[in-house]
Amino acid sequence: MMDNGFLTPSGYISRVAESSIRQALAAAPMVLLEGAKGCGKTWMGLSMARSKLLLDADANDLAIVRASPRDALRESPYPKLVDEYQRVPELWNAIKGVCDEGRDPGRFVLTGSAEKVDDVTRHSGAGRLIRVRLRPMSLYETGHSMGKVSLRSLMDGEVPPAARTEEKSLRTWSEIICAGGWPRHLGMPSDAAQRLLLGYLNETVRADLPLETGVRRNPAKVMRLLRSHARHTATIASQASLARDTAGDGPPLSRHAASGYLDAMHRLFALDDLDGWVPAMRSKSVLRQSPKRHMVDPSLATAVLRAGPDQLTSDLRTLGLMFESLAIRDLRVYAEAHDMSVWHYHDDKHRELDAVIEHPDGRWMAVEVKLGGVPSALDEAAESLLAVARQAVKNSRRGPPAVHILLIALGRRAYRRPDGVDVVPLSLLGP
Repeated sequence: MMDNGFLTPSGYISRVAESSIRQALAAAPMVLLEGAKGCGKTWMGLSMARSKLLLDADANDLAIVRASPRDALRESPYPKLVDEYQRVPELWNAIKGVCDEGRDPGRFVLTGSAEKVDDVTRHSGAGRLIRVRLRPMSLYETGHSMGKVSLRSLMDGEVPPAARTEEKSLRTWSEIICAGGWPRHLGMPSDAAQRLLLGYLNETVRADLPLETGVRRNPAKVMRLLRSHARHTATIASQASLARDTAGDGPPLSRHAASGYLDAMHRLFALDDLDGWVPAMRSKSVLRQSPKRHMVDPSLATAVLRAGPDQLTSDLRTLGLMFESLAIRDLRVYAEAHDMSVWHYHDDKHRELDAVIEHPDGRWMAVEVKLGGVPSALDEAAESLLAVARQAVKNSRRGPPAVHILLIALGRRAYRRPDGVDVVPLSLLGP
């Protein structure tokens, strides 16, 4: 469907990252939209483009580009979407050459589901290229969050608006987690979505991983490694620990092999670990920099674990970890729309913050994620959040956080507690 000259598909749902892409197109001739397969890159790219080359879906486009890449790229109007551009390795230099013929911004929107050509783009994309990461859809995008509490306004210190939402049950949250934020899964039963996601992971391991690494891998051991990663969702687990879990009927993966597999799965955007926050230090306390383990969407973790809504609802600890991973996914989507970064905090005394959100100007917020429930549980969580944030201030040269947030599952309204902690149901949060 044409929309003022853009190729916006019928049924396209607006994405939070659109503002980042528009800003990038206004500044650079090439914008690279990266993310896992199935997260919506092609449709989003079409919504930003006036012409297209679909190299993964259109055999004619692929043949034209292979025969005469520069002629295909020079055809206006711009911006031109080049979908899955890495299908033709020599295309990168042709795109770069066309951009060098004129310095106008907004020439190409490129999409890719792997970072295989990083070594090429790193040395030749400087001054021409801006990368934008697209993750699976947030709750705000899928309609599971009203979005009435803005992450940006919270960072600015605004009191959460007196917004209310219908409280979701633990069973509903389990179904949302298992379906995931994949555009093709909207309205799909969670059991069907889980079957598709397990197939997605199997294909990634059997087909995409060898292409990414150039080496044939043992699919069974890679799947065991992914199950180990999923079991440690939202925890700090070393690569050595993950490798030990892969033994099965034979020896476990070596730490070196496990590291290679994990790196490749990150490059395919299936894994999305959360790095530790390392502010400038001024005390003897030591921060642990190990990442917290997350897949790009918690639905992938539940799929590889074969943990559907029934299993999650009966195992509150696992449900709590998967809900934390869901919250981290959404926080990343909302934060990146405002050039903010998301980290986790963990010191040598095992004091933790589930998320630290950092603004480019140095402001930051401390976030704890909980399922919620009885008031006494929230009181305890708020007390812990304030105490850890105070310690984080002592361990850094930063001022106190702009805001303290408890993100919860079970709750109907957002409000500021007398102790200054903002309680926000995830089903009310938006960018």
